[in-house]
Amino acid sequence: MSDGPGPGPAPAAGEVLVAQPVLSLALVSMMQEVHAHSGAVYLLRPDEPVLEMTVHAGMPRAFAAPWERVGLSAPIPVADAARERRLVWVGGEEQMARCYPRIAVVLPYPFALAALPVATERQVYGAVFVTWPGAHPPELSPGERDHLWAACERLALRLERAAQEHRPIVHETEVVATPLTGTSDTLGSVEAARMVSRLPYGLVSLDLHGRIGFVNTAAAELLGRPAGELLGTLLWVSVPWLNDPMYEDRYRGALLSQQVTSFVALRPPGEWLSFRMYPSTTGLSMRISRARAVAEIARGAPQADPSPARLVSISQVLSFAGALTEAVGVQDVVQLVWDEVAPAVGSQAMVILGSQGGRLHVLGHRGYPDAHVVDRFHGLPLTERTPGTHVLSSGVPAFFDSREELERLYPRRHQTPDGFAAWAYLPLIASGRPVGTCVLAYAEPHVFPADERAVLTSLGGLIAQALERARLYDAKHRLAHGLQQALLPNSLAPPPGIEAAARYLPATHGMDIGGDFYDLVPTLPLTAAVIGDVQGHNVTAAALMGQIRTGVRAYTTVGQAPHEVMSSTNRLLIDLGTELFASCLYLRLDPAGGKAVMARAGHPPPLLRRPDGRVRVLDLAGGPLLGIDAAAVYPTTEVSFAPGSVLVLYTDGLVEAPGIDIEDALAGLGTLLSEIGDQPLERLADEVVRQSAAARERMDDVAVLLLRAHQA
Repeated sequence: MSDGPGPGPAPAAGEVLVAQPVLSLALVSMMQEVHAHSGAVYLLRPDEPVLEMTVHAGMPRAFAAPWERVGLSAPIPVADAARERRLVWVGGEEQMARCYPRIAVVLPYPFALAALPVATERQVYGAVFVTWPGAHPPELSPGERDHLWAACERLALRLERAAQEHRPIVHETEVVATPLTGTSDTLGSVEAARMVSRLPYGLVSLDLHGRIGFVNTAAAELLGRPAGELLGTLLWVSVPWLNDPMYEDRYRGALLSQQVTSFVALRPPGEWLSFRMYPSTTGLSMRISRARAVAEIARGAPQADPSPARLVSISQVLSFAGALTEAVGVQDVVQLVWDEVAPAVGSQAMVILGSQGGRLHVLGHRGYPDAHVVDRFHGLPLTERTPGTHVLSSGVPAFFDSREELERLYPRRHQTPDGFAAWAYLPLIASGRPVGTCVLAYAEPHVFPADERAVLTSLGGLIAQALERARLYDAKHRLAHGLQQALLPNSLAPPPGIEAAARYLPATHGMDIGGDFYDLVPTLPLTAAVIGDVQGHNVTAAALMGQIRTGVRAYTTVGQAPHEVMSSTNRLLIDLGTELFASCLYLRLDPAGGKAVMARAGHPPPLLRRPDGRVRVLDLAGGPLLGIDAAAVYPTTEVSFAPGSVLVLYTDGLVEAPGIDIEDALAGLGTLLSEIGDQPLERLADEVVRQSAAARERMDDVAVLLLRAHQA
C-alpha cells in the first residue's frame, strides 16, 4: 500500500453540487487511462461521516451492493483512502484476504483494486476505486499511479468549482458496456448466425447484468425453454433449476477476474449439464453441453435447490458477518452496527437494547441529536406495550413505514417524538433466547419490501450472536479487572524523605488484565519497594501476582534482607506448583544514608536520574526468574540515591514493542528523563507512560514505579 500526499480529511462544509455527467465521464476516462474494467465514485455526505456510491461503471452496481453506503471509519479501501488521504493498493486475492477480509468473504475472486481520495488541499469530497482482472501484475505501475492521482485531482477541482457555482447534482446512471442486441444485414453476419445454430452444443450470450442477448437452438433445448422466452431475461430467473446463488456466483467471478469459469448443474430429473463461461469487458459467452465425466460432476456445484434468495442479499449478510466477528465488547458491537449496518441500509440512527430484571436497558445508541430521546427506552418495564418490548418478548421483527403506522398500532401516549419517520425493530435472538432489540430509525418514510425485511432479520441474528459474545466478554472483563484492581495497592504511602508515583496500564489486546505488579512497603527506618511481572495475561497470572506481592510484604515485615526476600519469594512460587515464572526487582531504600540496595530476578534494569540531570541504566547483578530453581542465589547491589535522584522501575512492556530495538527504547527513555526529570513526579509518570515505545498499541502490560529522594 502506498501513501499519497496531504494531511487528514477535513469535514465536508456543504453539499457537493455538480452537474451531470461530470462524475461518469471522469470515472470512464480514468478507467480507460489505466485499462481498468470497473470502478466507482463515492461522495462524502456533508451531514454525516458516510461515503455514498454515486457512480458505478464497468460492472453491475449490484456487485458492490454491500458497500453502497459505508462509514468513513469502515475498514475498506475507499474509506481508508478518503480518511487517510492516501492511495490504497490491493494487488490480488491473497492480499485482499489479508488486508480486507470482509471484502474477500463476499468477493473471493482474483482481481486487483486501487482506491484514492478525491480531495483538494482544503477538503475531502469522496473517493474512487477501480479494479483490474486477476491477470494484472501484483504491483501498480508508476504510470498507472500517476494517471490515477492526476484524474482524482482533476475531479476534486471540478467538484470544488461546481460547489462554488451552486450547480445542482442530478442522478447519473451507471456506465456499463452494452453488447450489440441486433444482427447487421451483412451476409457474413447472417452466415455466422446459421453456423452457430447448427452447432451441436448450446451457445448463450449474457451482458454484464446477466441478461440473455443471444441463445442458439441447442441451448434453448438444453435449458428446456423456447428461445423467445429466454431473450432479455436473467438466466437464473428464467430457468428455475439454475436459480441457485452458486451459479450466479460463478458468473460474478468470471466477470470480476476475466478468467474462464465453469460449473455443472443438474437439470431435473437427472441430467447433468456443463456450463463454461468466456468473459470480456462487455459480457460473457457461455457454452452449454451435456456433462459426460463423473469427475467433472463431482467437482461441480451441488444439486440445485430452487431458492428465491438473491446473491446480493447473501453478499450483504456475509460482509456484515465478517465485520461483527471483530467485535469484542458490547460497545464494539454498537459501533460496528453503526459503521457497517446503518450506512448500508440507509438508517440515520440506531439503538441497541438489552433486558435485565424485567426492564429494557439501553446498551448503546448513535445518530440521535438529542440523547434524552433514547432515555424513553431505558428502564422501561417489559410489560409496557411498546414496539421495543413486544419485539423482545415475541421474537418477531416489526417494521413501520411511517409515523402514522407506528401510532396506529402503538398510541402516541406511549411514544416520545424522536424526529424520525420510519423504524425497523429487530429481535436479537441467540441460542434460542432473546438477548436484545436493535432499533434502526429513518429520517424519511421508508418502505420495507420483503427482501429487505429478510436481510434485516438475518442481520438481527448476526448482531445477536455478536452481542451475546460481547456481553459474556464484558462480564468476564469486569470480574478480572476487579480482581486485578483489588490485588494492586490502592495508594502509595512513602515515609518522609521519599516521594513515589506509580502507573499500571493493561495490554490493549486481551482481557485488560495481567501479572505486572508494584508495591511500596514503608518499614522504618528503611523503605522497601518491589516491581515484578508474572508470565501471562489472564486471571491466573493476576492471582499469582497477588500471592507474590503478599509474600514480599510478609518477608519484608519480618526483617529479611533484600537477597533473602528474593530467595524466599522464589521458593514460595515453586511451592505453589504453578508453571508460571516471574521477574522481580526488590530494593531497600535508605534516604538518610543516600543509598539503595537492590536484588534482581531476571527483571529489566532500572534507570537512575542523578540530581545533575544525568541518567544511566543501572547494571545490577542478579539471578534467574522466580519459579525456576529453588536453590537460586540473588546477589545484591548498592547504588547511590542522593537527594534529588529519581529511580525509574518498570516492566518490560514499557520498552518493548514490535519493530523497536530495546536499546533504542531505553536510550529514548533516558533522554526523556534527562529533559523533564525535574517535573512533579505524578506528571513525570504520565509522560513516561505516554511517550513510551509501546504507548500506541501495547502488546504487554506496563507497570511503572518512580521514586524520588528528598531531604528527610
